[in-house]
Amino acid sequence: MNLNNLDFFERVYIVVKNIPFGKVTSYGAIANYLGSPQSSRVVGWAMNNSHSNNDIPAHRVVNRKGMLTGKHHFPGSNLMQELLENEGIKVENNVIVDFENYFWDPSENL
Repeated sequence: MNLNNLDFFERVYIVVKNIPFGKVTSYGAIANYLGSPQSSRVVGWAMNNSHSNNDIPAHRVVNRKGMLTGKHHFPGSNLMQELLENEGIKVENNVIVDFENYFWDPSENL
């Protein structure tokens, strides 16, 4: 997939739109896939900026340990967790249970 002629946020959004239902990925995995491994934080900024677009499943992007670090950017106190649980992903104490079983690596799948 050639994303080089798009700005970084647009490239992030394309990757996030490809995360399958019932799977999650990390900010770092997206940054690595986009050839900018030092840009995990910028991926997070892109996710924070995406909440007005319902086509971007930002709830499927978590930190490298499976923590719901972006949950405070969703309306309500537990929306991110509820969206993940609606996809069959169990969350306890803001961490995805069995994270490795739900992890989707864009480098291996796109």
